[in-house]
Amino acid sequence: NNSFQELFDLVLKVSDFLKSEVEKIQLGQPPSLENDSLSAEITNFLEDISNHGHINEDSADNTSTVVNAINLNPENKTDEKAYFLHIHFSKDCQMENIRAYMLLNKLETVGKILSTIPEELNTNKDASSIISQNGFYCSISTAISAEELVSLIKGTLSVEDIKFIDALPNTSNQGETNKDYSSEKRNTGKQNLISVDLNKLDTLMDLVGEIVITESMVSSNADLEGLELDNFNRASRQLRKLTDELQDIVMSIRMVSIASTFQKMRRIVRDMGKKLNKDVELILMGETTEVDKTIIDGIADPLMHLVRNAMDHAIEDKAQRIACNKEPTGKIILSAQNVGGDIIITVSDDGRGLDPDMILQKAKEKNLLMKPEDEYTEREIYNLLTLPGFSTKDSVTEFSGRGVGMDVVRKNIEKIGGTVTIESVKGVGTNIFFKIPLTLAIIASMEISVGKNIYAIPISQIRESFKANPNQLFTDPENHELIMIRGTCYPIIRLHNIFNLKDTLTNITDGILLMVDSGNSQACIFADELIGKHQVVVKPLPIYLNRFAVKKAGIAGCTIMGDGNISLILDVPSIIDKYWSHAKGRL
Repeated sequence: NNSFQELFDLVLKVSDFLKSEVEKIQLGQPPSLENDSLSAEITNFLEDISNHGHINEDSADNTSTVVNAINLNPENKTDEKAYFLHIHFSKDCQMENIRAYMLLNKLETVGKILSTIPEELNTNKDASSIISQNGFYCSISTAISAEELVSLIKGTLSVEDIKFIDALPNTSNQGETNKDYSSEKRNTGKQNLISVDLNKLDTLMDLVGEIVITESMVSSNADLEGLELDNFNRASRQLRKLTDELQDIVMSIRMVSIASTFQKMRRIVRDMGKKLNKDVELILMGETTEVDKTIIDGIADPLMHLVRNAMDHAIEDKAQRIACNKEPTGKIILSAQNVGGDIIITVSDDGRGLDPDMILQKAKEKNLLMKPEDEYTEREIYNLLTLPGFSTKDSVTEFSGRGVGMDVVRKNIEKIGGTVTIESVKGVGTNIFFKIPLTLAIIASMEISVGKNIYAIPISQIRESFKANPNQLFTDPENHELIMIRGTCYPIIRLHNIFNLKDTLTNITDGILLMVDSGNSQACIFADELIGKHQVVVKPLPIYLNRFAVKKAGIAGCTIMGDGNISLILDVPSIIDKYWSHAKGRL
């Protein structure tokens, strides 16, 4: 009620005042001696609650009336029927647990969710992979018909297939499928903490990186070729073991939970909700995910911008949502999840969504199109929002504010080695993905040779390596090379074609194939030979190369090898995407 709202408002005002005073002291400025307006508000509030002494019962009755008014099925309980559903999402959609969570929120507006597989979508860290492999199961009790239920579900982003089944499968044999990871044992002992300047940690990380490079130079020294040095090799292995442990502990020191960054968004949602008279629920998922401190600092501003945009422009007011048969309370979901060697952060809302036709028209008016309109895919249209020249005041109302400042968001994410992807359905909602490396420092990689060139592939993205058998190889009607492995077909990607290299092996059976996984698709990369596994220090590419779209060409960074030469680190997801783009004739 109003008393509680006033109390929270005062608490937050006092908190802001104290923070500002502390900042003044830290900057050497004199603090404010008094704040008459804030003191008066506190005094008035205390007098008000002293006079009344309790919550107004009429207010509680009114709240109950409002709840009943927005209940879509206050009666007809006897007409409800239980449905058992098996739902599959698009193969390349990613973050399946979030999509399932948003689907459940939508289904709860027309009935009661009885059970789901997997359970605990927001705490089970394996939920996304389980749904990707087995699909999402749920049972619901509702008064609407099966046809209406299908129509509602198909209005959710990335739903590909819906089946009605007789009952949910037995989960007794699924091991820890439904395990609640929030109840794991934690160390509750007293912690001894110390604050350290981040610059010192940066220097320490750089030093460890140089130690890793030097250790590799010593162990791989050309002067040692052909010599049998048992004692040296034994000492070298021990040195490598200690070096690996050193880099692991230094990297763990820099890892910070994303929870603090996510929690800051609650204040934004609350304040903007009051100002705009919108009822919005902020849902946080994957708060315990840890990433490098540098990355945490880099995503704070982009996240804040997207949450503000969603609140101000994407989420409709209550009247509009009810008119569109939506739940009156809007939802914004912030999620973080580890996928391979990357972290995927998602900002999702169930608001107005984006209109691709209007975006394309606006881009045409601003001369931002690089090819004919009919050649743009939906994803490419949404990517137009991140162009610097797209943001204008007019676009705030026309495109739900999504275009305003998105170029700055993209630049900030690219600075920390990440990428931005936008997907949306008009009238349903919008998902914005940040794909960012877990750390910008040291990774385990497999070095391969293609002709005279040496490349590194992150170990986390390699599933296996093998020699191809001629009986496994074939081509499809469009002349794309494929290989059959254990009953599954995978495309073959020739690196020498991707990078236009000369003097390389061209016969598939002569070289080596590496099955790689980008998180949402798999392929086999063809190289001349494997050189070996190494810990490499990731060096970012020079900023001036961004104008040439090097990352989209399949290069994620570079590293210095043991002999002093430079090796390029491959960006597996962009290489797979480049292959399919090439195969479809879109390059």
